[in-house]
Amino acid sequence: MRKHPFYGPPAGGQFRFGPGTIGPVVKYLIIANAAVFLIQQVVSPKIILFFGLTPMKIFSDFPNNMYLLFQTFSYMFLHHGFIHILFNMFALWMFGTEIELTWGSRPFLKYYLLCGFGGAFLSLITSYNANVVIIGASGAIFGVLGAYWLMFPDRIILLFFILPMKVRWAIPLFGILTFLAGDPGTAHMAHLGGALTGLIYLKMDWRRKHFLSRLMSFRVKRKEAKLEKKRQKAEEIMKKVDAILDKINEVGIENISKEERRFLEDASQILSKDDKK
Repeated sequence: MRKHPFYGPPAGGQFRFGPGTIGPVVKYLIIANAAVFLIQQVVSPKIILFFGLTPMKIFSDFPNNMYLLFQTFSYMFLHHGFIHILFNMFALWMFGTEIELTWGSRPFLKYYLLCGFGGAFLSLITSYNANVVIIGASGAIFGVLGAYWLMFPDRIILLFFILPMKVRWAIPLFGILTFLAGDPGTAHMAHLGGALTGLIYLKMDWRRKHFLSRLMSFRVKRKEAKLEKKRQKAEEIMKKVDAILDKINEVGIENISKEERRFLEDASQILSKDDKK
């Protein structure tokens, strides 16, 4: 059984912690989150009130507050405290790196931001009248965890650094425990929204690729069928042409019928067109 480098011996037999590298987008996301967190601490924690996601502000006096929709993006770069950002960035590095290196940087960034938007959307529609500030990258991170769950279900990780468990069980269990034992102020809908958005997106993307694959297969088969039909028609023509040519060898061209002469002329035109195609 192959083990994820979170915990387990690679080919050399030595234990290794983490993916062993970092993806470009993962690196810049971590830098961006760390920079914003530093600004929060040095400049003013009050920037949370403007850049954090506040459902009531967006929906009050709608649609005059539509400009606040930028919060659905900015909220995912803000964090409540050091432990909050540490866990999110650790999970981003641990699980996001391999996904980025598998998909490529641009698709991964699109997916990460989409899951963050999904977390914001579900928070908005379930807490539209809540005058609370929602911040954190957790919605996007839960989307990353969902992708990892689909991609590497049989990998072994140490849940809470203690319990070795397959990803297929560890990630759902972690989500349940986070929901049951989390802080009362935890934005569970953002977590759920990010995870659901990621899973729906990946399933739809798979179905789209599956549909396109089947469509291409159908077009190829249809083209092959047309070519086979033309080939059979050409064979029938050639059989009849050969029969007429045999007759010419026996009795001479002046003794074949007008219909046979016309057939030879038509066959010549048909076969020359097929050769050009």
